[in-house]
Amino acid sequence: MEEELEREEKELEELEEKLEDEEFEKLKELEKLKEEKLEEEELEEELEEELEELKELKEEKLKGEELEELEEKYEKLEEELDEELEDLEEELKEELKELKEELEMKLEEELNE
Repeated sequence: MEEELEREEKELEELEEKLEDEEFEKLKELEKLKEEKLEEEELEEELEEELEELKELKEEKLKGEELEELEEKYEKLEEELDEELEDLEEELKEELKELKEELEMKLEEELNE
């Protein structure tokens, strides 16, 4: 009977040790998981920051593209205005030439009279 008690006691001790070992391993795993979770959170935070930076860069790029488009439109309008001014200058020169000729003819007529 006593031997059986000792044997059971020994088994119990072994089981306790095994449980302690398992508990220790579980605690180590839990600690490792916590560290991994922290690393994941840090990575997620970094990714969010990078995403925000990318959004800002995209906005800047779009603004740059819009500015480029506006500059192109401005240049095109400027060219069109220059062409219109040249056309108007030509028209004015023609009209002045015609007026001058008319005046000369009238003047000549008056002088002839």
